Amino acid sequence: MALDLLVKNGTVIDGSGMPRYRADVGVKDGRIVEIGRIRQPAEKIIDADGMIVSPGFIDGHTHMDAQVNWDPLGSCSCWHGVTSVVMGNCGFALAPCKPQDREWFARCLTAVEDIPTESMLTGIDWNWETFPEYLATVERLPKGLNYGMYIGHSALRMYAMGARRGLEEKASEDDLRRMEHAVTEALRAGALGFSTSRANTHVTPDDTPVASRIADWNEIERLVAAMGALDTGIFQIGPDISGGEAQRACLAQLRKIALDSGRPIMFGMLATKQGIDPNPWDYQTRFMDETVAQGGRMYGQATTRSINAVFSLRSYLPFDVLPAWKEIRALPIEEQKRRMADPEVRARLVADEAAMKPRDQILQGGGAATTDPRKPNYDNLFPMLTVDWDDPSVGELSRRQNKHPVDVIIDLALENDNRMFVQPIVNERPEDVLNLLKHPRTLATFSDSGAHVCQEMGSSLQTHLLSYWVRNKQQFTLEEAVRMLTFDNASAWELADRGLIRTGYAADLVVFDEATVKPRLPTVEHDLPGGARRLVQKADGIQSTVVNGVIAMENGESTGNTGGQVLKGRIAAS
Repeated sequence: MALDLLVKNGTVIDGSGMPRYRADVGVKDGRIVEIGRIRQPAEKIIDADGMIVSPGFIDGHTHMDAQVNWDPLGSCSCWHGVTSVVMGNCGFALAPCKPQDREWFARCLTAVEDIPTESMLTGIDWNWETFPEYLATVERLPKGLNYGMYIGHSALRMYAMGARRGLEEKASEDDLRRMEHAVTEALRAGALGFSTSRANTHVTPDDTPVASRIADWNEIERLVAAMGALDTGIFQIGPDISGGEAQRACLAQLRKIALDSGRPIMFGMLATKQGIDPNPWDYQTRFMDETVAQGGRMYGQATTRSINAVFSLRSYLPFDVLPAWKEIRALPIEEQKRRMADPEVRARLVADEAAMKPRDQILQGGGAATTDPRKPNYDNLFPMLTVDWDDPSVGELSRRQNKHPVDVIIDLALENDNRMFVQPIVNERPEDVLNLLKHPRTLATFSDSGAHVCQEMGSSLQTHLLSYWVRNKQQFTLEEAVRMLTFDNASAWELADRGLIRTGYAADLVVFDEATVKPRLPTVEHDLPGGARRLVQKADGIQSTVVNGVIAMENGESTGNTGGQVLKGRIAAS
């Protein structure tokens, strides 16, 4: 029997956490059929000599719902060894949705997730209304990745109640029954679960709560119970992150739902937060442990580094709303640089900064994190000279050079107009991030890929883990890190045939160089539909990515092959 694909001479790290070994991997009809010393011929061969061969990485927290409609690659995730993603997180799925609500919901996604409205309206052939119709649309699209999806609460509520009532009113019994039916219908069609949000950062373009935040806890309990009745589905929530009693009350409700429904609950965890109630990382991990001890199932989702506001001369700067800056920033980039080099213009730009309000603390007693900072904290603002930005802050550079911080920023931007600056918003302390990552009930999967496209660069989570925490800091073995990115996530999302290199499993593979794998510095590109901009971050050290037996990426470039599938929940997949 001729194989479709042979990955030969590699060192296999199989995703289980067990030690590595030398072996070939044979693939036929999208499945791994043999592991060992393979002598059969193959139509295609990947020579992995000197490379690691691992299962493809799984990212369970993305917002690729819109992007999948126009991007067959699944960028930027595709450049970082990712072969499977889960979208529709935090209640922000694109289905169900009535035709008259499409533009409004697109604007809500812009307000919450920084996905440009015009790109969505231009790039999406919005030919669905129900969740099963959306899933069928995604199945037909060419896909370089595998996509699983939730049915989202905000979309569901507006669909069942109408946009106005869904954003303002408590659900009636009839409303609840319609929503329960839609959740059941979605699960039978293939949804991986149901998602919602209680995060006070999540607001509409009118600065009012998104639809899911209008729901009471009884409504949420009813919808999760619909999953419990079928004994399938994940409940994912963007939790209240305001700190204090409100956040603790939210967690208490989640514990009740976990115990009553029997369904796994997932939520994003932030290692550190500033504000009146820092609510340290260990409170949340203890809460998970206590819930599990009582019989619930609960997972936290963790990033591998700080979550940052990212800006540059080619994207946006924190001063852009100021009068003198607005005048300059409206000009072509080369003219901006010429004007900024003029001492008189420079003096006006520096003077304008003095009128800015001091930047609010990240959390203000029920307030919210923001990736749109006011006056920067210059000691917490770093020029990105390397991907780890272990460089002096703008504040430190201003003191060394005896210059105003704005002068330092302008000098660095003129030196390289693609220079990025990062300002950590949360997860400021690496040691707290590490504590979260090392907890057995947290998952390394909180990239937000597809969202915050001009503000953040979480899509490099996987290569950052491998380069920073494994190679540079030696806090994890490579076997541990691969398990975190593969089998742990496949197990949490109940993806029965992913996450391990085993015969019979789907042939999702990544071939990489453990000595060189790392994210590259991001760039600003105008490659969204309509020419809208986004941050693009690629990677070094990844030789090949295989999706369902199809070679999708080679040395950072697409092969043009799209072997991705829709990942369906247990009752639809069986």
